[in-house]
Amino acid sequence: MTFDYCLVTVTCATRTDAEGLAAGILEKRLAACVQLSEITSFYEWKEVLHKDPEVLMLIKTRRDLYPMLESHISRHHSYEIPEIVQIPIENGLAAYLGWIDEITR
Repeated sequence: MTFDYCLVTVTCATRTDAEGLAAGILEKRLAACVQLSEITSFYEWKEVLHKDPEVLMLIKTRRDLYPMLESHISRHHSYEIPEIVQIPIENGLAAYLGWIDEITR
């Protein structure tokens, strides 16, 4: 089974970073929608445990745009290794998925 749409999650250190990244993604039509949410992340990095405030980006796009989206995020992200995770959208409201197509074409 193939999925034409996906949700991509990305975390950023600050809201300013996330907003700048979101603006660039939308300007290039690499996604139809980017939502931002304040979170707290617990993780290990370079053998040290961390608890940091971050901004979670939920990016709705077409699966075929993922390689260009990943490349754009990698080039413009402040982290050495940013979280960029693609999650397939198995089902969704047809009108909403059609809107994603319209915005990203």
